Amino acid sequence: MTARNSLAVTDADANRDAHVSERSMELAAFNPITYPGWDGLLQTHPQAGFFHTSTWARVLAESYGYRPHYVTLTENGRLVGLVPLMEIDSLLTGRRGSALPFTDACEPLARDAGDFRRLFAAVVARAVQARWRTIELRGGGEFLNGSPTASEFLVHTLMLGDDEEAVTRGFHATTRRNVRKSAGDEITVRRSISREAMVAYYRLHCATRRRHGLPPQPWRFFASIQRRVLATGGGFIMLAASGGRPAAGAVFFHFNGSAIYKFGAYDPRFRHLRPNNRVMWEAIRWCCRNGIRRLSLGRTEPGDQGLLQYKKSWGAASHRLAYYRYDVKRGALTSRPSPVRSSYPVLRILPSGLLRLAGSLLYRHIG
Repeated sequence: MTARNSLAVTDADANRDAHVSERSMELAAFNPITYPGWDGLLQTHPQAGFFHTSTWARVLAESYGYRPHYVTLTENGRLVGLVPLMEIDSLLTGRRGSALPFTDACEPLARDAGDFRRLFAAVVARAVQARWRTIELRGGGEFLNGSPTASEFLVHTLMLGDDEEAVTRGFHATTRRNVRKSAGDEITVRRSISREAMVAYYRLHCATRRRHGLPPQPWRFFASIQRRVLATGGGFIMLAASGGRPAAGAVFFHFNGSAIYKFGAYDPRFRHLRPNNRVMWEAIRWCCRNGIRRLSLGRTEPGDQGLLQYKKSWGAASHRLAYYRYDVKRGALTSRPSPVRSSYPVLRILPSGLLRLAGSLLYRHIG
């Protein structure tokens, strides 16, 4: 099946005005940062998540200079469809739309294939007007099944509830042992939303990225997360320490009854104490006690068996996540993958300062 057939994007669709009333439905484009009541509108859709919020849009815009363009479909004042986009204008990688940069999964919201076609036609119209080269969707397989994909991943989701013991019974036996082992006096854990905690986490993050052969995202990105997300009640950091030294940490977001494990890092010198397990367990406990019913453990590359096994060991169920790339000039989806690799071994030997500089300069172009 070709992309044009699966999306049914015709010239008439692409030229349709951005504000269309069809029965009681309205198709429109908004900037969620300046649109009053955006997050309240989001909560009228049962599948809306943290990455659809104005808070995340603001983090991306102020950290990397991206321009938001969110295409919505509403009916009687309720959100029934959404494709959130950021415009990336780069001398290195061209001008394009992404839904959304530095976001593991941000599924387009639509009730059915017809609503999705209306939304995507408006997205294409914007792309043509703004001279985007491509449009990337991070999700949407429900509507694009059978179409060529640019990349594929697995996403793991852990279902939670009020009963922590019931959640624990879903863990692999080894994970339960590791949680018990990490509960000794050698490891202390604290939950925080402070800048100080983010600074401590960022040091772990930079060291972990270096071991993986990747530059870290710039500090301004994490500073914005702390200021815009954590300090306003949209997330938290779990930090484990041993002898006063940070041993492991993780950053979590939450919205509308769901939470996301977004970043994780650790110091390998403390691996024998299982601080990663303690961080995850304390985050799960907090979620259970605060009305969170789903915890996403993020995306994983299919070939990363170690990380896949770690996420499965918490009792999380997996599902396929496809990324789609639409070539605006050709008017079709393309299977050409992103040129960005998951590891660059040479980066493991670079000085830390140089690696941070590389991340600060390059990430806004990658998106």
